[in-house]
Amino acid sequence: MKRLALGILAHVDSGKTTLSEAMLYRSGQLRRLGRVDHRDSFLDTHELERDRGITIFAKQAQLLLPQAKIALLDTPGHVDFSAETERVMQALDYAVLLISGTDGVQSHTETLWRLLGRYGVPAFLFVNKMDLPGAGREQVMEQLRRRFGENCVDFEQPREALDEQLAFCGEELMEEYIGRKTVDDGTIARAVAARQVFPCCFGSALKLEGVDLLLSLLSRYTRMPEYPEEFSARVFKISEDGQGGRLTHMKITGGALRVRANLVTGGTPEEPKTEKVNQIRVYSGAKFTVVEEALPGEVCAVTGLTGLRPGDRLGSGGHAAAPVLQPVLTYRVLLADGTDPHEALKNLRRLEDEDPQLHVVWNETSREIHMQLMGGVQLEVLQKLILERFGMQTEFGQGTILYKETIAGPVEGVGHFEPLRHYAEVHLLMEPGEPGSGLVFSSRCREDDLDKNWQRLILTHLEEKTHLGVLTGSPITDMKITLAAGRAHVKHTEGGDFRQATYRAVRQGLKSAKSVLLEPWYSFRLEVPQENVGRAMADLQRMGARFDPPQSEEGRALISGSAPVSELRDYAAQTAGYTRGLGRLSCTLSGYEPCHNAEEVIAALGYNSEEDLENPADSIFCSHGAGVLVKWCDVPEHMHLESVLKSREEQEPAPAAERAAAAAYRSALARDAELMRIFERTYGPIRREPAAALHTPKRPPASLPAGAGRGVSAVPQLPQGPEYLLVDGYNMIFAWQRLRELAGRDIDAARSRLTDILCNYQAFRQCELILVFDAYKLRGGVGSVEKIHNIHVVYTREAETADMYIEKATAKLGKHHRVRVATSDQLEQLIILGHGALRISAAAFEEEVAAVEEAIRRILEGES
Repeated sequence: MKRLALGILAHVDSGKTTLSEAMLYRSGQLRRLGRVDHRDSFLDTHELERDRGITIFAKQAQLLLPQAKIALLDTPGHVDFSAETERVMQALDYAVLLISGTDGVQSHTETLWRLLGRYGVPAFLFVNKMDLPGAGREQVMEQLRRRFGENCVDFEQPREALDEQLAFCGEELMEEYIGRKTVDDGTIARAVAARQVFPCCFGSALKLEGVDLLLSLLSRYTRMPEYPEEFSARVFKISEDGQGGRLTHMKITGGALRVRANLVTGGTPEEPKTEKVNQIRVYSGAKFTVVEEALPGEVCAVTGLTGLRPGDRLGSGGHAAAPVLQPVLTYRVLLADGTDPHEALKNLRRLEDEDPQLHVVWNETSREIHMQLMGGVQLEVLQKLILERFGMQTEFGQGTILYKETIAGPVEGVGHFEPLRHYAEVHLLMEPGEPGSGLVFSSRCREDDLDKNWQRLILTHLEEKTHLGVLTGSPITDMKITLAAGRAHVKHTEGGDFRQATYRAVRQGLKSAKSVLLEPWYSFRLEVPQENVGRAMADLQRMGARFDPPQSEEGRALISGSAPVSELRDYAAQTAGYTRGLGRLSCTLSGYEPCHNAEEVIAALGYNSEEDLENPADSIFCSHGAGVLVKWCDVPEHMHLESVLKSREEQEPAPAAERAAAAAYRSALARDAELMRIFERTYGPIRREPAAALHTPKRPPASLPAGAGRGVSAVPQLPQGPEYLLVDGYNMIFAWQRLRELAGRDIDAARSRLTDILCNYQAFRQCELILVFDAYKLRGGVGSVEKIHNIHVVYTREAETADMYIEKATAKLGKHHRVRVATSDQLEQLIILGHGALRISAAAFEEEVAAVEEAIRRILEGES
């Protein structure tokens, strides 16, 4: 019988726990069907969950099918507890993703879908609540294919139609269908496991409709992975039982786990820390069964282990991936009068063991505790949980953005620690890393210079501490820190000496470097009614967001992009307000980028690195038998080893000027390649040598014009006739301050105002003016051309942007007329220039229009 771990995932209130209950009931594991609204569901066992009617903690149940023994894991659906869901994903073989038939694919549903792809988890889709009004089967299926891909297949359709659709999902499926006119279950199961097919079914979990079909699909189209004989396991959850005992929840991914087995749970390769397994429990709801052995594919909870945390891997399981969903807000914990902060910190550390994303931090200087949270619901739950488990009354301060810091260029950090009878010196090479890479530690120090044991100790000290930056005291990230050199004393060096030298080396390097403040950015998807799209775009531009042109979908506008968390954090409430509850905003952390208002943030936080006594940058040298403090900026003059950065620069084979020239040449080649791709997309394949395609061929003229002689080149004649001016309407509206403010209130008024301004401009300049608006601004989107006074106003067709129309128009008009285009689109500039047109930026065109308005005003004043 195959052993599988199956997760149930969904956006909050999609019926996830209800479906879990129905699956257990229909498979015979439950005799009575519980309900969330009746507060008696089998898996929501905690009082906090029953009070709120949502899942907060991941729970396990045993689901037995004719061909499979499944560990069913019900996960939280609320976005504030999504970190727990992500941790569970790393232990799954398969997942059932729920979609509400009335609400369709929601914001968090898409986040879960991306996470399933990241961790390579095959998925079955169950569309729930099909018994309610407004649930349309065809509309939901079409939305699934549009959002998740054509490999979402309706498994309730007739077998002949099903096989035909499956054939287009993979090569093996196509070959089998062509040869046999049908597709075997085993072939489908392999395609599902490879994430080539996502089976879809419909029903109502509350009324037990469609549940039997889902169970049948899970039994027929799942496969047990092949596991190695050597023991390995993945820890995905830490919890406490009713007696306060620590439980380590894990999925066995190789070999077998037996009671009284010794597991390595920490330490170093030379001195590993081992702990004994006291008990193996297999949970189903609040109850558990004690077993002597856990086999590959099974999920169990182990007692006796204290050194493991969620995300750890045992045996040959490799390393856990860094989580995608991370908190971006930090809160100050406000303790009640008389509460011992150190005792409170000890208790909160226990919660951090269960949820590492809490990142509990103690600030010795201010004697404050800080925690990182996902949002307000988690904050409220945490308050009650702390009171319930530890009897502590707590409040939380206002949430602040969690900033980070990095460096702009390579720097050498030096730390020296030499009080009397102590000695250690550490040289670190600190270099900027790729965005999102975190901190990467390594050593290139020779063992002849520093013993391997000391090197490992230094790397341990680098990894064990949260190093803070010097701008705001925020954690550092995206750096490669390399141990380049170090020195120990034969008699006087102790382990703690290198801890002090290492910490001071990091800090001294940060003080010497040019630091960069980073802020978190969200990837967002904003869905608003068409009449509100102008307000939405104006708001996003004010935030400094980057976003794609809006897309029309079922009478609504969809805008996707990214923006700073500090600007977007409260925008969901604003969206609900100006759209009267019809707008939706979904956000996912996309990473950290340079802060858009760094000076303002640094001034507001008021951090002084010189006063941070817990993170000193100065070093201690020995002079006349006593330790002497040397300021960080003077350390290079006193250090005992040579500078590793200077020696590396001396070994560079080429001078800086040559390296810069080579880099510029490579950059030019990259730009040429990009230009080549742009021209080929615009004009089609190039028929001559690619190297010459971007340059004017040097051919002698067939004949020179009269009067042309030696040293005189033939000058091509400029096109005669009127000048054409094409204006990207929305580009101007959102670039000009007076129109942008008007668009925030009424986009139609802004469009009319721009039209009036350009009518006056055309009357004065006597050019042929064409004003172009994108299709997504036009109700219906069928495309039209209007003559308003003396200018032409073009509304492009649906799915045709203003850029596309302008590019086609310049290609046609540029052959016989002088053409200018008013736009600030940098990519469009390349295409326009290729058609022989001239580009004027939005800012320059605004100045030109202002000059025309001033000239008109002077003329009118002269006439009066």
